[in-house]
Amino acid sequence: MSHGEHPEHLHLLEAGWDGFHFIYELEPADEMPASYMSQHLVIIALDNFRASFDFNGSWQHIDYAQGDIGIFPASQLFPRTQVDREVPILDLFLAPATLYRAVDESIEENCIELIPQLQLRDPLIQQIGLALKAELAVGGAESRLYAESMVTALSAHLLRRYTSRQQTIRDYRGGLPKYKQDRAIAYIHENLDRNITLTELSNVVNMSPHYFATLFKQSTGQSPHQYITKCRIETAKHLLAKQELTIVEISQQVGFQNQSHFTRIFRQHVKTTPKIYRDKQR
Repeated sequence: MSHGEHPEHLHLLEAGWDGFHFIYELEPADEMPASYMSQHLVIIALDNFRASFDFNGSWQHIDYAQGDIGIFPASQLFPRTQVDREVPILDLFLAPATLYRAVDESIEENCIELIPQLQLRDPLIQQIGLALKAELAVGGAESRLYAESMVTALSAHLLRRYTSRQQTIRDYRGGLPKYKQDRAIAYIHENLDRNITLTELSNVVNMSPHYFATLFKQSTGQSPHQYITKCRIETAKHLLAKQELTIVEISQQVGFQNQSHFTRIFRQHVKTTPKIYRDKQR
């Protein structure tokens, strides 16, 4: 929520990239001043609390339960708010351009307004928020592709459900054309050592991130994030068997800056650690 000069908001986890910012915070029992925000804000309650909103001098009280969601559009006044107790909250900030770019750059930003939602239940938004929290807690900066995929799915959902003129987000079927799939896969293999983003992958085949991710999964049976992770693990297995590089060097060569993250992901997929896997190849 918006922050005034009041008790500290303890940020337990924070991450952000172009046009997206994620905060897992302890919201203090306090009053926050009204403010204008430059980004859309989606709030997910992780426990029960009461919030009181000041609308033109009239207070509206809302009892939130764990999992309740609020949607506060950019450029609309976020009202003066009182929170009755300290509560853990997820804040998802989305730049307006991110919302539209994820789905279709031809959508006119000026023609679409997100409708404010003080309180609602939406299992998909809750699931996206919790998945981001879990992934960012262990993956950090290396979770960017996963986070982008989640934000793209969130953007499409918000445009479908919570805009003044609900957008028809077309459902494409049949997967990627073969030449686009080949181009995307070649790009992945050529850039495995880098932190590939969903935006750059979709740009390679001139598609919006949402359509690219949807069709890529139809074609390959895996999301771009899953496919890239599988490629990284297979390449790592090959390099471990050759015995030439250290495990740190291999983790960097397949796109992990952090060896402990590499070990965790490798163990998830191969059911053993890189070191034990290497020793068995001798």
